[in-house]
Amino acid sequence: MNSKLFLFFVLSLFISASTGYGKVKTTQQKQRSGEPIKTGFVNAADFGFSPVATGLENLKALQSAVDQTGTIVVSKPGTYNMAGTVYIGSNTSLIFGNNIFLKKVNEQGEFSHVIVNKGAITKTYDQNITIDGLQIIVNGMDVRKFKEAYGLHGQLAFFYIKDLSIDRFRCMDIGKAQYGIHVCTFEDIIINDVIIKGDKDGVHLGRGKRFTISNGIFQTYDDAIALNAHDYSVGNPELGWIEDGVIENCHDLSDGKKPVGYFCRILAGGWIDWKPGMEVQQSDAVVSNGRIYRVQAKADGTVYKSVTQPTHETGSQVLDGINWGVVQNDVTYTAGVRNVIFRNIFLEKPRIGFSVHFDNDKFSRSYYPGAQIPMQEQLSFDNIRMLHNLPSEFLSIGTPVDVITISNSSFKNNRINFHGNKAMPDYLKTKINIYGCVFNQKGTMELVTNSVENKEILLKTSSNIELYDDFSAKVIQDNGKIIVESDLTGLKK
Repeated sequence: MNSKLFLFFVLSLFISASTGYGKVKTTQQKQRSGEPIKTGFVNAADFGFSPVATGLENLKALQSAVDQTGTIVVSKPGTYNMAGTVYIGSNTSLIFGNNIFLKKVNEQGEFSHVIVNKGAITKTYDQNITIDGLQIIVNGMDVRKFKEAYGLHGQLAFFYIKDLSIDRFRCMDIGKAQYGIHVCTFEDIIINDVIIKGDKDGVHLGRGKRFTISNGIFQTYDDAIALNAHDYSVGNPELGWIEDGVIENCHDLSDGKKPVGYFCRILAGGWIDWKPGMEVQQSDAVVSNGRIYRVQAKADGTVYKSVTQPTHETGSQVLDGINWGVVQNDVTYTAGVRNVIFRNIFLEKPRIGFSVHFDNDKFSRSYYPGAQIPMQEQLSFDNIRMLHNLPSEFLSIGTPVDVITISNSSFKNNRINFHGNKAMPDYLKTKINIYGCVFNQKGTMELVTNSVENKEILLKTSSNIELYDDFSAKVIQDNGKIIVESDLTGLKK
């Protein structure tokens, strides 16, 4: 028994002993007698939550327990079948003991989320929620139903949330459709001590501010962590900036498969006001009538001509053959990531470590031509360890970024690559500061490459260590420009 559960049981005994003489009634007895149930420490077993119950019985029992708010404890080890989604509200802590698993089962149809906050449906902020010790068995039920919100599809999901803590989360069988943890439109969240394995993203964030993701072990075919300020129309329910966060003490494990995705995907975007005759495609966003609308269509590359302005207040409406969905009522014209620190990251999987880019394909066009340029700001990387020996990009950058700081890190043949997809005429200037790092490459290393036409990069390096005598760094600027002030062999003057 862990220390948290022990404390809960001691407090429960104290509370029971202080309620008066005679036998204390169980929660179920109080329900039957019509007595009020006070908020406090609640054992989910008192509501019938049990490893031997059916998925429907457990769904009803756990929902009844969390509806009491306060602290709900699940203490008996075992696998609990779950036949639907549990909705959790404000001021609620759901604590699972060791060796307890929630297993998705199909007793009344497939469902997406195991747990989601109540306010996700109405876009009303919930606050002060804790999920501790949750272990999910997906059991092949990997579906996007979009019942609560279009674009929300984590096994554990929160949309419109403040003051959230997720601790000791485990899921070893993520499928190809759903993320492990999905949080969008948030303030003040902590995600700590997670182990997530499978095909889709481990932790996927949409817009929000002030966050920490720490002590994570990921073995995912797709992204371990996604900071998707912009996204596919099905990838996030809202658009906007992700800012003021720390991602630390995380491992990206190799799975033996052909590398795809990234340890961290960092997506930006920009869009314009609706105008008659504009051409749009799947996932394009527009501002109209004080709202943001998006094209929700098949990802088949079809380009539509929009003649009729979308003005509906909720849901979706087909106009000129275009299915326009309402995304949000607060208007912004850009989305991106700023003021985020990555530190103590161990990259074992031989793939691009960090990708800062726009989408530009049949699934999504992040940047609409002529939109305001989204400048991503001040991304810092400290103590990043490249543990594999295959050539790969440490940073792949395809959007404007103002400043990149890299410190105390260890590199092999891992370049920083600036590229463009011709989404915009100007990718603006970027300043890079690299210091206190160890360069493990034998022979020549491409440190920075810049294929973006007319883009200017200022590269400064200092106080670095070259492990091998024949090490030499070089930069390749193609049609761009790189100004170098460096202490590294091959670059210093």
